Amino acid sequence: MTNTSDKALLLMNLGSPDAPEKKAVQRYLNEFLMDNRVLDFNPVFRYVLVRGIITPFRSEATATAYRKVWTKDGSPLVVLTNKLADAVRAKVAFPVKVAMRYGNPSPKKAFDDLLKEQPDIKEVVVLPLYPHYTMSSYETAVVYAQEIHKKYKYPFTLKFVNPFYNREDYLNALANSIRPFLAQDYDKILFSYHGLPERHMVKDDIKIQNATGKEGFKMPAYNYQKQCLETTDKVVKLLNIPEGKYETAFQSRLKQAGNEWIKPYTQVRLNDLPNEGVKKLLVVCPAFINDCLETLEEIKMQGKEDFVEHGGEDLIYIPCLNDNADWVDTVVKWANELMD
Repeated sequence: MTNTSDKALLLMNLGSPDAPEKKAVQRYLNEFLMDNRVLDFNPVFRYVLVRGIITPFRSEATATAYRKVWTKDGSPLVVLTNKLADAVRAKVAFPVKVAMRYGNPSPKKAFDDLLKEQPDIKEVVVLPLYPHYTMSSYETAVVYAQEIHKKYKYPFTLKFVNPFYNREDYLNALANSIRPFLAQDYDKILFSYHGLPERHMVKDDIKIQNATGKEGFKMPAYNYQKQCLETTDKVVKLLNIPEGKYETAFQSRLKQAGNEWIKPYTQVRLNDLPNEGVKKLLVVCPAFINDCLETLEEIKMQGKEDFVEHGGEDLIYIPCLNDNADWVDTVVKWANELMD
């Protein structure tokens, strides 16, 4: 569709290495883990931990995992975020760009490209593709976009879509994506969210209590863990999933970031569920809008292998929203609402 607006939409996701190779992964992990909102340690300790321990010893294994899910077009997360942008672009009369918090394309590139294509841009609506607020995902994306915007003195304003973990449109799109899988025989559905250190919940609570209203977005009422539990609760009600047929867990723990992470751990539950009589398991990952390493390799591949190894019969992974039609319509609706 031809661009006729002086406004634009920026879809902002986490990011990915440029290639499934050790050096590219090491560069990416260095950028990601040196973010003080991700590893909230003393800067000197964080530097030694990341550059001296984590990335030298973790990069090759991570590159191997990436190679399992890498596509001919590149990283699944980047490819699928671009597909979402394409689907939205086909329905609107304003420019739609993609940026990553870490890696490429950067917010600066997206902003520069917007100005080249449409020099009279006055406002950019930014949608961080994280349903839930926490400092290590939603907040760092917002702050980074704001910093780039201020540093390079872009002539347009920024407006951010608020965290949407409990918004009706998102919940309906998520529920509709799950519904077809419930028609088959299953014992339980596991809602697996990205895990975080428990100390981040304390820090989130403090930030929420001390919010000034100048953050650029509306703070939620409570911390990430409680937001995730609310998402699960609202979706199971939409789908009429009975008590005992679902549960919530948290995945992707990085032990070097702290021993105590929010529980229960997805990995532990995948190992224990077969002994509790769960043989056919559905898994959905609502904290991820686009499929990525953590959903495809960690859950769909490795998670299924572990579940079966411990006595399960089948683990069926439910894809992320990606460029699902309901989700595309939701993104278009939200962007238009903020641009009015």
